[in-house]
Amino acid sequence: MKKHVTDYLVVACLALLSPAALAQTKEPPVPVRTVAPDYPDELRREGVSGLVTVKCTIDEKGDVVDPQVEKSSNAAFERPAIAALKKWKFKPAKQDGAPVATKVSIPIKFVFES
Repeated sequence: MKKHVTDYLVVACLALLSPAALAQTKEPPVPVRTVAPDYPDELRREGVSGLVTVKCTIDEKGDVVDPQVEKSSNAAFERPAIAALKKWKFKPAKQDGAPVATKVSIPIKFVFES
């Protein structure tokens, strides 16, 4: 039996900040702690990869607030993506040197490699 190796890649692409957020924020939020999502067993066995884009607010403390699925390639990836993102911590965005809340879209990528 061929052994499959599963690797999930978490991508925090803050370049997806909306133009309005970039205009208001001189310094974007930066992830300082990320947590990889749990790969659903069934999708891992089937060799399915996917992408979930989550929109949320990074508050003044660097916490993820109100994460919601913006789009998803497979609904089974949505819950693990949000659960992992809730554990992330950011250096908050800053405007004029002061921490500010900002809205971001973060893609969470699930990659299956055999």
